[in-house]
Amino acid sequence: MPDGLTDDVLALLSGTPSVTGLSVLRGASLIPPGDVVTADIAREGANPVLDALRDLGVHRQGTVRIDPVDTWLSHPAFEAEREAPGASADAVVWTQVGNRAYADSELNWTYLSFMVLATLIAAVAIVLDSSILVIGAMVLGPEFGPIAAIGVALVRRRFNLLTIATRTLVLGFAAGILVTFCAGLLGRALGWVTYQDIVGPRPLTAFIYSPDRWTLIVAVIAAAAGVLSLTSARTSGLSGVFISVTTVPAAGNIALGMAFGAWSEVRGSGLQLVLNLVAMAAAGWATLALQRVVWSRVPVRRRTLRGRMMMGRPPH
Repeated sequence: MPDGLTDDVLALLSGTPSVTGLSVLRGASLIPPGDVVTADIAREGANPVLDALRDLGVHRQGTVRIDPVDTWLSHPAFEAEREAPGASADAVVWTQVGNRAYADSELNWTYLSFMVLATLIAAVAIVLDSSILVIGAMVLGPEFGPIAAIGVALVRRRFNLLTIATRTLVLGFAAGILVTFCAGLLGRALGWVTYQDIVGPRPLTAFIYSPDRWTLIVAVIAAAAGVLSLTSARTSGLSGVFISVTTVPAAGNIALGMAFGAWSEVRGSGLQLVLNLVAMAAAGWATLALQRVVWSRVPVRRRTLRGRMMMGRPPH
């Protein structure tokens, strides 16, 4: 960071109880020229510190980098975590969540490739009536990232993020359906896939085109679990989310139904897809809104920090 901000940053960090380690390397940064300041901060106290650094304009003239630490040995850090409100695993670092939302919502070739490949696998699963391949398609699909980003955008009122996430979601499914539709026409021309494969009895994959009340229930629960995994320090629950919602399989069935003129399949799968997406986006928003309410006392601490800085006194 620039030399002119270093003293203000040190005054802020040295007087913050959640900061348990602080060091400065004068003149160590070449781009941008200035000093390098590192601080160990308890996760629960990260938001007010990051907001105060933003108020100082550090991110405009320098860089603020967040590096999560998985394992540490420090009695002061333990005491700081114990005194900070809430539990470390429950704390939501909004800057980190926002950056991840933007990254997961970027429309790029990697995202489109995963969406197309997942939809193709879902189409094969439908033809073979294979629940194992359906699960594979669900896990491979990258659509949960922009769905969660829609919830972040609504809670944080980032309408630019809302536009980006919605566009990525729509274009991703459109690309997957289009390529799978062409693959369905090819399979039909080669005689590998028949009309009966699409409309005939499929006991293991019939749920793809048969939405019901459980569709909404599962989508809501899965989205809430997924958002909790993304915002907390525990991400192990994401795989369970991916294999709980019928989004990519529904897109695959839409493509095959269009290729073979099975419009009842298209209607049922289309309704399944829309219900899942709407329910997940709404549940993600509600979960994030609830988390924001629960952690509403953290911004109070931030206002205290900023007020003391404005009066020329370091917080203590």
